[in-house]
Amino acid sequence: MNAEAPHQAPRHVLMTADTVGGVWSHALELAAALGERGVHVSLATMGAMPTPAQRAQAASLPGLELHDGDWRLEWMEDPWDDVRRAGQWLLELERTLQPDVVHLNQFAFGALPFAAPKLVVAHSCVASWWRAVHRQIAPASWDAYRQAVRQGLDGATLVGAPTEAMLSSLALDYGYIKGGLVLPNGRSAEMFAPGDKEPAIFSAGRLWDAAKNLAALQAVAPRLPWPVCVAGSASAPGAAAGRIHAPGVLWLGELSPEEMAAQFARASIYALPARYEPFGLSALEAGLSQCALVLGDVPSLREVWGDAALYVQPEDHQALHAALMRLIDDAPLRQQMAHKALERARHFTTARMADAYMSAYGRLLAPAAGHAGSAGRSRRKTKEAACAS
Repeated sequence: MNAEAPHQAPRHVLMTADTVGGVWSHALELAAALGERGVHVSLATMGAMPTPAQRAQAASLPGLELHDGDWRLEWMEDPWDDVRRAGQWLLELERTLQPDVVHLNQFAFGALPFAAPKLVVAHSCVASWWRAVHRQIAPASWDAYRQAVRQGLDGATLVGAPTEAMLSSLALDYGYIKGGLVLPNGRSAEMFAPGDKEPAIFSAGRLWDAAKNLAALQAVAPRLPWPVCVAGSASAPGAAAGRIHAPGVLWLGELSPEEMAAQFARASIYALPARYEPFGLSALEAGLSQCALVLGDVPSLREVWGDAALYVQPEDHQALHAALMRLIDDAPLRQQMAHKALERARHFTTARMADAYMSAYGRLLAPAAGHAGSAGRSRRKTKEAACAS
């Protein structure tokens, strides 16, 4: 039997990211790891212009080229003119940059006629969010979004997701049955490390996002002997900043990566009773910081953490209180669960993440990846040969 030929490695990837969610951290972490493998990344951002702190983060990564826009994202209110203009911008970027691979962290752009092969990664979506949060199908007002997602998935050369649970939801919500790859997220252990643990519970997430279910922590916090600290944004993107109302917990506001790492390091317990979390980067950061984990009992979090966390039904406040009190009262159990979380978190390295993405890119560049990518590269080579003659 002949050995399988090694996959071709890309030299240049055009990647999209938004600046208002966890995909930003994921994209930078991945770009840094790809850069160490000799892959140049052009990062096209949207959702909002990068903040000065985000620009500084991007500038610190050798080989990363930032292209920024403030186009509305496909899940935002009345986004479609912006999505269309963002698509034209991306096509022009591709014509100018001529990347080997286009890596899309949004759905709709998968339907665009890029010359290079396209990887569409499903980090989350409105339909699965709505099912988890509201326990029903998203209303007809989201039909245009559903259509755009399905067209983007159908137009992709390859589809990926950070967990099997998220990948499976694409079939349920959009009838996408072509399958895809599980591409687990990763986080560097250099920034997130255990510190001197204090009797404190920490959580992080958007206060305005019902999926994070931080209201459950607010409900049980007054009955806990330890303080509950919560970090994250209080207003949805584009919404006017209002008065912060987070009774029962100590709201810390939006923190820098260094400040977040300090909170993880000191906290003994990390609580995220999420209704919806396709992977959970904040839980991974907490695990690397050796926090004992109390998580929402949803398939994706069980897939990632196995027996390295305590799980509670998101709507069961009494169960959340009992799980937190169990860890507070039982120091050996707390230490055991913290150690298990650390050991499990160490599996999700940036090296493993980059290896998975390099393998996915290699599949895109293989001759059998699909006629669209092969034809695009053929047209590009013909044009280059004509210019050289």
